[in-house]
Amino acid sequence: MACFYVDVKSVNLFLFMSVFFQIFLVALSFAYFAKALSGSYMKSTITQLERRFDIPSYLIGVIDGSFEIGNLLVIAFVSYFGAKLHRPKIIAMGCVLMSIGTFIIALPHFLIGRYEYETSVRWVENSTLSPAPCRAGLPAELTQDGKRPQEQSTGCVQTISVVGPVFGYLLGSLCAKIYVDIGFVKMETITITPDDSRWVGAWWLGYLVAGVITLLSAIPFWFLPRSLPVPGPHFQRKDNDEQKGFIKDHPHLKKKYTADEHTGFIEMAKDFIPTLRTLLAHPVYLIYLCVTVIQLNSLIGMVTYKPKYIEQHFRQSASKANFLMGVINIPAVALGMFSGGLLMKRFKLNIMGAAKFAFSTSLIGYVLSMFFFAMSCENAKVAGVTLSYDKIDEISYDKHSLFTACNRDCVCSSNEWDPVCGENGITYLSPCLAGCSTSAGLRNNTVFSNCSCIGVGGNLTANTGQCLEKDDCDSMFPYFLALSVITSFIISLGGTPGYMLLIRCIKPELKSLALGFHTLATRTLAGIPAPIYFGAIIDTTCLRWGQKKCGGIGACRIYNTTAYRIAYLGLTLSLRTVSFIICIPGFILLGRQLKKEEQDAIHALSNGGTELEALRKEECVILNSDQPLHTPENSTDRHTRL
Repeated sequence: MACFYVDVKSVNLFLFMSVFFQIFLVALSFAYFAKALSGSYMKSTITQLERRFDIPSYLIGVIDGSFEIGNLLVIAFVSYFGAKLHRPKIIAMGCVLMSIGTFIIALPHFLIGRYEYETSVRWVENSTLSPAPCRAGLPAELTQDGKRPQEQSTGCVQTISVVGPVFGYLLGSLCAKIYVDIGFVKMETITITPDDSRWVGAWWLGYLVAGVITLLSAIPFWFLPRSLPVPGPHFQRKDNDEQKGFIKDHPHLKKKYTADEHTGFIEMAKDFIPTLRTLLAHPVYLIYLCVTVIQLNSLIGMVTYKPKYIEQHFRQSASKANFLMGVINIPAVALGMFSGGLLMKRFKLNIMGAAKFAFSTSLIGYVLSMFFFAMSCENAKVAGVTLSYDKIDEISYDKHSLFTACNRDCVCSSNEWDPVCGENGITYLSPCLAGCSTSAGLRNNTVFSNCSCIGVGGNLTANTGQCLEKDDCDSMFPYFLALSVITSFIISLGGTPGYMLLIRCIKPELKSLALGFHTLATRTLAGIPAPIYFGAIIDTTCLRWGQKKCGGIGACRIYNTTAYRIAYLGLTLSLRTVSFIICIPGFILLGRQLKKEEQDAIHALSNGGTELEALRKEECVILNSDQPLHTPENSTDRHTRL
């Protein structure tokens, strides 16, 4: 009966541990999902924030990089002390803090006024007439120099972390279709569409959704125990005397503190610096850290501005760019990481094999990425920006004049960005600069006529919005998407083997700190600076800057697509080139480390075999002796010698 009671207790304990582990895994996966969703959604709102707050790309990079600043001072300490404290509650507090931060990001929408975009189109109730764009001879509030009158200011877990960005970009795509001030303004008064360069989506709405999801992910961790119950004696294997005598723990494998041991904070802190010094003295780890930091600079900078690149270079809407990132690119990365893990398991790759595999996939992706340089679209034809008013067929990036004989009688602003598309296929910065004297219609159906700068004699009309010259881009865009999917898949194949290399090359007692410091270094040296300097370099390719009402440059209106492509792709591939060069000494050091470990293992086995052979000979001597085998004296002597 007693034995039956012990068995039932053992089964119950086993079931409890199994259920606990499953709950913890699900909760942790959901937390990873929430974090990944928030981070990817932020990247999907880059162009929306640029237009809404009239800021350049480098400043958007600062905002995006600030997402990682919270990890700067805490992640290394959390990874070290977290193993000795109540882990579930620490995770819960982190989720709550992330949720609060996500809500704060959306706060400016509710604190500042409504979004006002530049337009010559007016919504007039019960009328089909709009004010004349060209007001010749009238006192104007705008002059040709563009100056305004002064105004007053008014694993499973890793897989989930990859799945999160899919929903983040899809959420970004959905919110980009919704007007920024939805619910606060009459939608019939909005004269622009999501394809317009002035359109701003409801960027704030996604942050509220992400904040609620992150807050929900914290709930399960508050109710989880600090650790699993310690199994009873019936779970422990009883080692015999010979095992206790021969099997000895290696001194480096002993932990100074156990998870259940309540040690003082000061005592743990004293051991932190020496442990960190030991970790940073590991040459292979340092090389791995440098390579991953440089490659992540390339990856983060590329991913951050890829939707913007699709928008500007291939003239797609923000909603479509985010949708494609979420539906095509991110799943390719997830599939690549999963396939890389399967291949590593199938071929049973060791540390060196994993390193070579990760290097090879990255190199193949690097070579394929060079073909992106050939996938180009012609720049938009914009009068006074990419071509002159006189030579409307020849694209040039020289500085052109916006004022010519056809619009000289109109009092126009050179800083206004209210593009219209002429019947001649040329975009003009405003109906006024196109020389249009009359207009009819409402909202985005407004037609400007008698435009003196369009056609011979100025008898052609213009419609609202830029000209969508997408013939060359539409034929090239599918090839760009296909190559993007292939390169993303191939490069991500090496993700899992590369991560396993980090885990295997470090001693067990240093793994937690190694992973934490690696995360700290990559987020600090890649996650924060990469969006900033990528944005700054992209800003250098701007052809036309918007102007803020209070003065100063705002968001870029149009880019030199050729320079944009060279700067964006060139910087991405240059960083990868540097990482490949650093890999060379890394392979040499890794080979030396593996050779040394192999020699140590052979030496340990030879010493163990010699000791075991000596013991067997001693056993034979005892068994073949004339003295009785089980006398107390012999038993005692044998036990002592063993």
